Amino acid sequence: MKINIWSILKILAYIAIIMFFLFPIAWIFNMSFMTNEEILRKVPVLFYEPTFKNYIGLWEGKIAIEGFATQYVYFKQNLINSGILAVGSVSLTLLLGVPAAYAFARYKFKGGEDIAFTLLSFRFAPALLIIIPLNLYFTKIGLYDSYFALIWVYQLITLPLLLWIVRGYFEDISPDIEYAYRLDGHSWFKSFWRISIPLAKPGIAAASLLCFIYAWNNFVFALILGSSDIQPVTVGALAFITASAIPYGLIACGIVVSVLPTLILALFIQKYLVQGLSLGAIKG
Repeated sequence: MKINIWSILKILAYIAIIMFFLFPIAWIFNMSFMTNEEILRKVPVLFYEPTFKNYIGLWEGKIAIEGFATQYVYFKQNLINSGILAVGSVSLTLLLGVPAAYAFARYKFKGGEDIAFTLLSFRFAPALLIIIPLNLYFTKIGLYDSYFALIWVYQLITLPLLLWIVRGYFEDISPDIEYAYRLDGHSWFKSFWRISIPLAKPGIAAASLLCFIYAWNNFVFALILGSSDIQPVTVGALAFITASAIPYGLIACGIVVSVLPTLILALFIQKYLVQGLSLGAIKG
């Protein structure tokens, strides 16, 4: 049997690339089952007795390191806050963005492209450019430190992303399909709801996942525009770093838990995600 050296080298290269990208994730997951003493050893520990103390401490909201006073964190509430903010902003983005994307794809009107580009330009501005005016504005009208304020700010960033992605999918759908459905006596809304949206579902799913990831991982807006009562995990994780010690195992545990929702969501809509990313790549 003839051995193909190039094939072997290619396989080894793939393995090396996969290990390079997965090593930080695997190491963080490994750290979540280690004590602080094992993590801080000069020589990395390869064999150790796994412990669930970090996960228990995270659930109970206690930072307990030997030799230091116990401190309390509210990671569970931060996790709930992240869910409320991410789901709320994505829901509002879908409610406003999908009809807008359909309108920009189907109806050509004067200034339409300028309006679409203006909406897209919201993503060009750095967060620090608008964070202070937003803080002053929300404080003045009484919206500071509220879920509504953060959800509204999040969707201002996620809306252009979804609009421009989903618009392309609506443009790839032939309008003749909708016209044929309307000839049977159905209204415009029914053709939009039963024909256009199902056909664009892969694109909507892919755009929704990207919007959810942005909202879940956002840090700056939540740090400035909200107190600890509504702050998500990205900001709440700062409470792990105390003046007395840094609980690396607990931080690693928090990272693992905070990554799970986006990972589960990505696996759940994987079928639509693959279709959405590949739709339009090959046209007959």
